[in-house]
Amino acid sequence: MADRLIPGHWEADFIKGAMNRSSVGTLVERTTRLVVLARMPDGTAQSALDGFCQALSAIPPALRKTFTYDQGREMSKHAQLTEQTGVAVYFCDPHSPWQRGLNENTNGLLRQYLPKGADLSVYTQEQLDAIAWSMNTRPRKSLGFRSPAEVYSEILLNMELAKIVTKH
Repeated sequence: MADRLIPGHWEADFIKGAMNRSSVGTLVERTTRLVVLARMPDGTAQSALDGFCQALSAIPPALRKTFTYDQGREMSKHAQLTEQTGVAVYFCDPHSPWQRGLNENTNGLLRQYLPKGADLSVYTQEQLDAIAWSMNTRPRKSLGFRSPAEVYSEILLNMELAKIVTKH
């Protein structure tokens, strides 16, 4: 799709655990399909702000342009997220999960690792990073059977090469 040609546009959501008492933030980059998981102590707006800010701060600024979310209350601190990360936050129309279809599909795949009804608070950030790495090293048909990690690395390399070329 043409809207997936420019990297840096993310879809985000929460995966909820047992009785909605625990959650994990999920981010998926639209061009590379790269998955980033953020440990959340609960489903509050403050946890969303802290978890997503921490996850986004590890991403180069050139690759964090937009962030699309559903209408959940946990994103009520979206202005602070933009202020702290520089990412413009957009919201889907109510009851329109297909507007974040990549993230919805990814959340379904993540349920292989984070089953419904599980207590997600037991997972450390290191364990979530390992799950994301497993997802990011899976070849994808939509990426010409390359993995999200390969495509993301190519983009990072091209960004570095572009910096070198423009200096000379």
